[in-house]
Amino acid sequence: MGSNLKITESIEKYIEEHSQSLHPVQKEIISYNESLGEIKKMQISVYQCYFLELITKVANFKNILEVGTFTGLSTLSMALGLPKNGKIVALDKDSKTNQAAVNFFKKAGQANKIKTIIKPALETLRELKDNNEIFDLVFIDADKENYEKYYDYALQLIKKNGLIIIDNVLWHGEVADEDNNEKFTKIIRDFNNYVRRDKRTEQIILPIGDGFTICNKL
Repeated sequence: MGSNLKITESIEKYIEEHSQSLHPVQKEIISYNESLGEIKKMQISVYQCYFLELITKVANFKNILEVGTFTGLSTLSMALGLPKNGKIVALDKDSKTNQAAVNFFKKAGQANKIKTIIKPALETLRELKDNNEIFDLVFIDADKENYEKYYDYALQLIKKNGLIIIDNVLWHGEVADEDNNEKFTKIIRDFNNYVRRDKRTEQIILPIGDGFTICNKL
């Protein structure tokens, strides 16, 4: 049985050099995030950008819900994979970072595909459920304390065989350290166990970026 590859900085660089080029505005977002200090870690990795755009495109998704937008890198990645009539509803509670995201969407010519909503995501998720909204894909990358609630809402908001993708599920690798009971490590570990036991989906964790869980609604 082959062992999994350890992703080093040199391998990350190789991946970038041998993958589809990022859109100029994606590069601009990454550069902008570098100026934000510690919170820059909230952005997805470059190869997660490639993955989100590609899976959106090949699955022919047309209606996406995003929980957690930050400065818009993941949103833009999915928008680039959507057809012209595709739509993303992007939820976030930070008006400052969201305004930066909206500016980037306009610059990339993708703003017509993206509707941003600024308020606590659980409120909007409840409203979307009450309005019987249905999505092809839900991408979750927001506050970790509410991951289980976001996941449960996502299951009510996607079609059968729709996908839920959740970021940060490996939490820098710390979830595998049973002696590590730091607050957020434990939250993510408990969430992963919750999803693993859930019979409503089939799921796999992919070790890209900080870990993606891909769930297919049965």
